[in-house]
Amino acid sequence: MFRMAFRNLGRNRRRTLFSMLAVALGTALVLFLAAFVEGEIRGALDLTILLETGDIQVRAATYDEDKFSLAWEDLVEEPEQVAAQLEDLPQVRVATPRLRANGILSARDQTAGVTVLGIDPTSEASLPFAHGIVDGMFLTADDREGLLVGQPLAESLGVGVGDRVNLLVNTANGDVDEQTFVVRGIFSTHTPGYDKSTILLPLAKAQTFTRTEGHASLIFILLNDRQQADALAAAIQDPRYEVLTWRDLNELLIQTESLANAYMVVYYLIVIAITASVITNTLVMAVFERTREIGILAALGMMGRQILSLFMLEATLMAVGSVATGLLLGGASAAYFGVHGIPIGDIGAQMSGLLFGDAIYPYLTLDDTLTVSLIALGVTLLAALYPAILATRLEPVEALHAQR
Repeated sequence: MFRMAFRNLGRNRRRTLFSMLAVALGTALVLFLAAFVEGEIRGALDLTILLETGDIQVRAATYDEDKFSLAWEDLVEEPEQVAAQLEDLPQVRVATPRLRANGILSARDQTAGVTVLGIDPTSEASLPFAHGIVDGMFLTADDREGLLVGQPLAESLGVGVGDRVNLLVNTANGDVDEQTFVVRGIFSTHTPGYDKSTILLPLAKAQTFTRTEGHASLIFILLNDRQQADALAAAIQDPRYEVLTWRDLNELLIQTESLANAYMVVYYLIVIAITASVITNTLVMAVFERTREIGILAALGMMGRQILSLFMLEATLMAVGSVATGLLLGGASAAYFGVHGIPIGDIGAQMSGLLFGDAIYPYLTLDDTLTVSLIALGVTLLAALYPAILATRLEPVEALHAQR
C-alpha cells in the first residue's frame, strides 16, 4: 500500500509539489514567528536583568521603587559592607551598591527628565556601560565632575563629550540641588528605551550630590546560575531588607510572555489550517480524477477502511515531507537571524515598562519546534480526512461508470 500511495502522489507531480510547498511555507512561517517571539521576550528579559533589576535585589524594607525615595530610612545603610558580604557567597558572581534618583538634565535651551544612576565604575556589573562607550571615556570612581549620557539622550539634547550640562536632583532631606557636570562619555547599551532616559554618575559623587552618603538604593546582584535566585533569596532574608528575585522584578514581562504564548498557539492553528486546506483540495481533486480506479479497487474487494487508509497514507507522506521541509526552512531562517539580528530601531523605546534592544535575535527552542511540528502534522492530517472519507463513500457501480 505504501508503494501505491507513493506512486499516486507522482501522478500529478506539479500539484503535489505545490501543495507540499504551501504547507512547508506555512510551517516555516509559524516556526520562525515562534522563534521571533521567544527571542524578543528572552532578549528583553536578559537586558532588563543585566541593566536594571539584576538576578536579585536587596533593598530596604520601606523602599518605594516608584518614588525613588532618597530618605535615609528607605535606603540600605553601609551598602559596600553589605555587598561585600553577599559577594562572598558561592552562588553570587557580583554584588554592587547602586543609587537611583530622579533628575532633570539641561543643556542650553533643552531639558529632559532622567534617571540618575550612581554606579561603582570598577564593578563587573558596570561592564555593559564600559563596553558601550561610543565616544569619550568611562567614569572613574573618584570623578567628581563627570557623568555619562545615553546616546539617544545626548542626540536629543545636542551635547557631546566635553560639553557642560546642568543636573538638578532631589536630595535626601527633600531639597532640590543643582550642579554643573562635564560629559565624560556617551554610552549605548543598544536599548533605546533605557539609553534615552539614563545618566550615570560614580556612586560616591551621586551619594554626595543627593546627601545620601553611606547609603544606597539597592544592592544589585548577578548570579552564576539564575535558577538559584529563589533559593538564595530565601537564604538571605532579613527583616531589615526586602529581597526580590528577577521573577518578582520582571512580573510584567513574564506575564507578557505567558499571554503571547497563549495567543501564538491560536495563530499557529489559523495559519497552518489555511495552508493545510491546500492538501484537502489536492486530495479532493485526486478523488474525482480517480473515481473509476476507486470503483475498480472496491469491485476487486478492497474494503472502505483500506481505501481510507490509502488516502490517509498519501496525506501522511505529503504532511511529513512538508513539515520536514518547513522545519528546515524555518530553522535555517531562525538560525541566520539569531546571529545577525532583525533591526527594529527605537520601536522598543515606545513600550513603557519593558526594555527592548534595537534588534531582535530569534531563538528557537525544542518545545516550540515540537509544538509546531505536531500541530502542523495534526492539522494537515485532519484536513485530509474529508477527501479520504469521500473516497470510501463512492459506490462501486457508479464509480465504474464514471468518465475516464
